[in-house]
Amino acid sequence: MQSVSDSLHSLAELASKPPISLLSAAFRAAGHELALVGGPVRDAFLGRVVHDLDLTTDATPDEILTIMKPLAEAHWDIGRAFGTIGARIGGETVEITTYRSDVYDQTTRKPSVEFGTSLEVDLLRRDFTVNALALRLPDLVLVDPSKGMDDLLAGILRTPSTPEVSFGDDPLRMMRAVRFTAQLGFTVDEETRFALDEMAGRIEIISAERVNEELSKLLVSAAPRRGIELLVDSGLAAYVLPEVPALSLEMDEHHHHKDVYQHSLTVLDQAIDLEGSRQLDGSPDLVLRLAALLHDIGKPATRRLEPGGVVSFHHHDVLGAKLAKRRLKALRYDNDTIAAVSRLIELHLRFFGYTDGAWTDSAVRRYVRDAGPLLERLHILVRADVTTRNVRKADRLSFAYDDLEARIAVLASQEELDSTRPDLNGEQIMGILGLSPGREVGEAYRFLLELRLEEGPLGEEEATRRLLAWQAAKA
Repeated sequence: MQSVSDSLHSLAELASKPPISLLSAAFRAAGHELALVGGPVRDAFLGRVVHDLDLTTDATPDEILTIMKPLAEAHWDIGRAFGTIGARIGGETVEITTYRSDVYDQTTRKPSVEFGTSLEVDLLRRDFTVNALALRLPDLVLVDPSKGMDDLLAGILRTPSTPEVSFGDDPLRMMRAVRFTAQLGFTVDEETRFALDEMAGRIEIISAERVNEELSKLLVSAAPRRGIELLVDSGLAAYVLPEVPALSLEMDEHHHHKDVYQHSLTVLDQAIDLEGSRQLDGSPDLVLRLAALLHDIGKPATRRLEPGGVVSFHHHDVLGAKLAKRRLKALRYDNDTIAAVSRLIELHLRFFGYTDGAWTDSAVRRYVRDAGPLLERLHILVRADVTTRNVRKADRLSFAYDDLEARIAVLASQEELDSTRPDLNGEQIMGILGLSPGREVGEAYRFLLELRLEEGPLGEEEATRRLLAWQAAKA
């Protein structure tokens, strides 16, 4: 965290440039208050890059639109019912919200919105004290009615009102507490943590879409493990992602299998580490992280104690893919994400057969074909799935996967060089002509290859017709 004076200087610099400077002048000229609020103020004090420009005002949504329109390249009012108007000004996206207070009636998933006239009252209805900070514009006066600066300096998450009231007003704030422990590295204070444990079930009144958004933000944070642990320990995960706490399998008396829950968190950590060093675009990969966290969720239902005390989880990959698809669908993830995550889970064990015996080139090609566009993510997931403390075993698996990737690269290169192939392969030729392996199969192959070179792709049906005509002409 940078010093208070440096943070105020950063905020002053932000306020002096468009679009903030333009907006603050326009709102003052119209006789209305305006303040930078919440995340951007907090992040300036934490020395984090300010991405979101959130402002609040005593102006109504209609008045906000009137003031903003002359300044904006584009504007939208999708959040008008909640008092929020968005705009694009000087290439920056800003959102301005009327002072308000949101209250849930304990059963509805949507809050009742009441607009207000006081910045201080508006701040006290916000989720956490560290987000209940505002900078009045253009005078640059810091407003902190709930001592959020003290909590910011201490790295504490605390609610402005009692946590029971705050979480009762909007239970999604419990998910936000989880996210901020990972995103900001903060610790939830004792009273707030107690309320999390006691009120976890209230999350059920929140729409799946809102839960999805918070869960996704948690997973794409720099270090989500801490937040996931709080999600599980507080009991929230039992309602929003029950497959994860279920991974804490009861250990058998001889400890013949590792803690699957802790293993999954370690796989997630290792996948994140590999994300930056592989060929992905460098941004956090939600699909990969979901797959890493959920890759073993099929284990609880497939756990068996075999003769000799060995624990097995046969086909947990297949079941896990089905369970992941079901859960992500319930959380309203998009179809592409659901399909990609479930496919990665289904394939994540395929490689371990590679160490049991040499794969043929055909087996390597099938591995690549089945992974399709997910191949790079599969590489990362499989490597991250090695969490054994046995150095020799870990090295053996790492070297084996190095070998597999090398073979994939070689075959890919060869396929580019040998991309001109007959429309029918050797097995198809033998089946069509009723031949056994031998000289005639080679002749037929070369015949089809010449046709391909001369005429381009024929398709299997036409190639079969030409092949039968060639055989008849030889008779």
